Amino acid sequence: MRNLLTAVVVCSTLVFAAVAGQAPQPPAPSADPYANNARPGTLQFPLAAPHRDARRHPAQHRRSLSRGVPRLGCSMIRAVLSPKGPYSLRVSGRLAGDACRVVADGTFRSTIRVEGRIERVRAVQRPDGQIVVDAESDGGVEHVRFVLGLDDDHSEFLRRFAKDDLLGETVRRIRGLRPVRTGTVAQSLLRAVAGQLILAKRAREIERSIIRACTPELDGLHAAPTCRELGDFSPAQLARHDLGARRASALVRICRAVELERLKQLPTEAAAERLGRERGLGPWSVGVVCLEGLGRFERGLLRDLGLIKLASELWGRRVEAEEADALLAPYGEWAGLASVYLLAGRRQGLVPLPRARAA
Repeated sequence: MRNLLTAVVVCSTLVFAAVAGQAPQPPAPSADPYANNARPGTLQFPLAAPHRDARRHPAQHRRSLSRGVPRLGCSMIRAVLSPKGPYSLRVSGRLAGDACRVVADGTFRSTIRVEGRIERVRAVQRPDGQIVVDAESDGGVEHVRFVLGLDDDHSEFLRRFAKDDLLGETVRRIRGLRPVRTGTVAQSLLRAVAGQLILAKRAREIERSIIRACTPELDGLHAAPTCRELGDFSPAQLARHDLGARRASALVRICRAVELERLKQLPTEAAAERLGRERGLGPWSVGVVCLEGLGRFERGLLRDLGLIKLASELWGRRVEAEEADALLAPYGEWAGLASVYLLAGRRQGLVPLPRARAA
């Protein structure tokens, strides 16, 4: 009997030791990427699958996700570009800063979107006139080439109007001026709509506020908005950024109905005619999109408040908006660039006015 009890105790002890000495097996990896695959002995909670918060504005949702996505191709490349014709980055960059770019001390810096990636670009002009571009991709270099208008030689404009009564002095003094373009056509539409019948400074504040609310940011600058990002707003949401109801409705409707980037494939007159059919867009707004969004020099900034004031100063009386269109008539296919030079010349006192001539 005693031997039997001893055998039972020994067997029980061996079984207990075998069970206690067996290492716990970790759970098999799950096919669910959000399951808890933590190693034994670590404290880790299951990851929550990303979801769309129905209470959040769609544009804000995309922006928050893009901030968490690592950027690819962060190594910088350098390219040296030769502008066609006279060009000055310092002169062209005056008043060109916005939510997407900064131009200071002759240096252009911007955040852009290339094939779904957010990238940085930087450009400076050397004393020999060459533009040195630092970018993260070839697409970034081409973006700078277009936005700065480096391939759009305006030498013929300078030759034709060097002795023009209104433009002559401006052409001789700031011959390297070319308008800096927006990163997307949608941004130029936003600028045109926000700038209707209000002060330029306030219009830029509204534009910045809307862009910062719907686009991804890098190094303090935002990517230019797309049609989809602007179309995701409702007019009521845009009203919170001080954009008037009619202008907000026009912006949302056009961004939802028209793929604005495709307008670059059309001749200027066809693109202008297409935009002119939209309610809420007048001649000035169409001119802004053609000049700053499409990069065309043919379409003038008709009914621009600065040009209306210039016409009034030249003619010594109050001028109706339609009358001021006559200022741009002599410049034909260069009406858009003439608009830029007339406005710049007026700001700098280079346009001869009757009172100045009399003095």
